Amino acid sequence: MTTTGVMICGHGSRSRTAVDEFRVLAEKLPAYLPADWLVDYGYLEFANPVLRDGLDRLRAAGCDRILAVPGMLFAAMHTKNDIPTVLNTYAARHGIEVSYGRELGVDPKMIAAAGERLAEAVASADASHGTVAPEDTCLVVIGRGASDPDANGNVAKIARMLHEGMGFGWLEVGYSGVTFPLVEPCLRHAAKLGYRRIVVFPYFLFSGILVDRIYGFTDQVATASPDIQFVKAGYLNDHPKVLETFAERVTEQVGEVPPPNCAMCKYRVQVLGFEAELGAAQESHHHHVEGQGASAPGANVADCTICDTFCTGECRLEADHRHHDHDHGHHHHHPHPEYPHARHPHGPESARRR
Repeated sequence: MTTTGVMICGHGSRSRTAVDEFRVLAEKLPAYLPADWLVDYGYLEFANPVLRDGLDRLRAAGCDRILAVPGMLFAAMHTKNDIPTVLNTYAARHGIEVSYGRELGVDPKMIAAAGERLAEAVASADASHGTVAPEDTCLVVIGRGASDPDANGNVAKIARMLHEGMGFGWLEVGYSGVTFPLVEPCLRHAAKLGYRRIVVFPYFLFSGILVDRIYGFTDQVATASPDIQFVKAGYLNDHPKVLETFAERVTEQVGEVPPPNCAMCKYRVQVLGFEAELGAAQESHHHHVEGQGASAPGANVADCTICDTFCTGECRLEADHRHHDHDHGHHHHHPHPEYPHARHPHGPESARRR
């Protein structure tokens, strides 16, 4: 008889709050799955337990089949390269069956969860500041941001579904890193459009440095735009619809025809602007940050010489440039292809102090 284990593969965070929130989600998930399935979790980087630890626990408990899912909203580098590398290596080493499911992705349940977070924020703002009509409101959705247009495009699709579904007057989409526009240029642009209210929604599963960054820049732009009411919506967290989607990503793996993942993957099909990455080797480069936790760069704003109240991302920008220069100065192979718009003025370069 097969004993089934479920492995939730988290990204990990330099934020203790985010790590705790992910653990709570993993603890709530069994209620949505068959009673005899064992559930565990681990993190790709920054936090403990790492993925191997969770896999070890499931194997020690007698599991001979593991259904793994990425604990992530969209499929970019981590979901497509880093996690599968860890899982495949583990499965080969221990002779255990490990299958890998889809990311949460664009799903009606996820959009419903996001819509409830927005509705809660709007209702609270209406109660405390007076009602503003949806058509007088600009929605700003901020996603994680990746070097993968597939993941970035899915943020934009979710945002459009929310915009159209709730009838907001206008929509802007920004990202917390890697791509463009970043949070601050996105919000400054939105503030020029003439809307009475701007609702800022981090389309994130959990808290952490990036959500702090979104709220921090929102406060900065709000101070510079006193005539506009800025509303900070809550992130998704352990909304029941999120848990339902996670459970579906697990259980659909044992169906007759598991649904394919990554239909618009830049490694699988030719994607505009990313043609050079078609067929590239998909491997992990994250061993160096496994389990780092609060010692990781940017983890502690109190010790930072660049930022005052929240991590703007400038430290990462400087570190990336040093890494890039070092690699090319010593003729090392750069581990990831450079994002083609890395120098875009509204992308990471916008984090530099002028």
